[in-house]
Amino acid sequence: MEFDVFNCEQMHEFGLKLASKLPNGTVVALLGDLGAGKTTLVRSVAKGLNIDEVVQSPTFNIMKLYLKGDRPLIHIDAYRLADLNTDIGLDEYIGYETGLTMIEWPQFISSLLPANTLYIEISITGENARHIKVYSKDSNLLEVIK
Repeated sequence: MEFDVFNCEQMHEFGLKLASKLPNGTVVALLGDLGAGKTTLVRSVAKGLNIDEVVQSPTFNIMKLYLKGDRPLIHIDAYRLADLNTDIGLDEYIGYETGLTMIEWPQFISSLLPANTLYIEISITGENARHIKVYSKDSNLLEVIK
């Protein structure tokens, strides 16, 4: 599935849709350059889950848990894990059974991702415009968010 968004409001709507449609335990791998909108999308998902906390990229913390919403949101930024041993316990949170896991820079921990991961690739096409490509080996997951 591929589509374009032309402003922040459309990206926000996509995030709200993900929050309402994705089943518990879903792992979302977010791919894209710096500034593509990965954290913006996570913020929108958090809003859709009624999480009131400020959502920032956990680049220096690696992981942030948001537990005060309709269901848990685990936000991982694996950027700092490039070329490092990834055996730091992240596998216990990836696919958290009662919530959603969203991972920025998933290529650095690809061995920890489950086979049914939902990939969202965001490409910058203009100042506020983005091209979004969504794919997964789990066709049921793709059907859910159509």
